[in-house]
Amino acid sequence: MALQFVDPRGESAIEPRAYDRSVALDSKTTVGLLANGFPDSVAFLRAVRDAIAALRPDVGFVCYDKGDASAVAADDMLSEIKGACSAVITAYGH
Repeated sequence: MALQFVDPRGESAIEPRAYDRSVALDSKTTVGLLANGFPDSVAFLRAVRDAIAALRPDVGFVCYDKGDASAVAADDMLSEIKGACSAVITAYGH
């Protein structure tokens, strides 16, 4: 008997759409890094920051941490991020 591999993805009833969100990275760009509180999410985003900064040293960064993976980000934190950042990278750890 031969092994049979089955693709677990079902057929979608919705036509896929391209998701095109980008921001120019320059000296006017501030990127927010939002960790969600899982272990190592902060460390992972530090590595992301360091990788981007190595390529684009003129980009600014602001780090945020929800602190609790089971809670939503507070409205005041989201307002601060919106006011301070041109883009946001969110991540979780494990």
